[in-house]
Amino acid sequence: MTIQTKYKWFDDQLETLEKESLLINIREIQSSVRAVTKINGKEVINLCSNNYLGFADNPEIGESAKKAIDKYGVGPAAVRSIAGTTSLHLDLEKKLAKFKKVDAVITYQSGFCANLAVIPAVSGEGDLIFSDELNHASIIDGCRLSKAEVIRYGHLDTADLERKIKETKRSSDQSVKRLIITDGVFSMDGDIAPLPELVKIADKYNAIIMVDDAHGEGVLGKNGRGIVDHFNLHGKVDIEIGTMSKAFGVVGGFAAGKKVIIDWLCQRSRPFLFSSERPFPM
Repeated sequence: MTIQTKYKWFDDQLETLEKESLLINIREIQSSVRAVTKINGKEVINLCSNNYLGFADNPEIGESAKKAIDKYGVGPAAVRSIAGTTSLHLDLEKKLAKFKKVDAVITYQSGFCANLAVIPAVSGEGDLIFSDELNHASIIDGCRLSKAEVIRYGHLDTADLERKIKETKRSSDQSVKRLIITDGVFSMDGDIAPLPELVKIADKYNAIIMVDDAHGEGVLGKNGRGIVDHFNLHGKVDIEIGTMSKAFGVVGGFAAGKKVIIDWLCQRSRPFLFSSERPFPM
């Protein structure tokens, strides 16, 4: 195979994307992210940022980051399980647990990474995952990595979910773990998951219930605690996935929930075990 033909497939695919107006053009941000942001040399009104609360350009947060660098450097340069856990990580996890009103929290490099970490750690080959058909790509990829059988139910359709649980072979086998996963707020349309009904179904069929609250934090619930607080379901949801890359304005993700599950994730979630931590947690 020559060098030219080796890359022909990539060239063809990129040309196809361009012809179909699907080619992504990366824009260059040339200022801090705020309501009016400099992009590709122009000052424009930014309507596509996840910086809901304006924290990405908050001077107090910036000063806090500078102090963290002065004390801890730009990064631990190791995985959390060996030599990468600083007092900043532990303090952040305690504060996030208090904020989310859960037993414990484990932090990850991003919200996307959190789903890739958690789903394969709590479900595996032979298990069952029931996933909303419009769940985020990170949930879809996490399900694929788990090797569990994935059953998609109609968007927000709790009746379809229960019907599929009943119809799925092995769903009554107590040796098979059952995991129900949903976004909290679905990012494309802004609709909210029917979490109270999902919790009832999870309780009825002894399933673990997991919600990705990336777009709910800072928006729903008291002080922006998210969808669980919005529906007053504290203690009823087993795992909450969150991100610091949207409403919090910085970088990182986390899983919040029952202590026994968080303890297990510290032992078996691969991004925690095999990937260096973020430069420093906020």
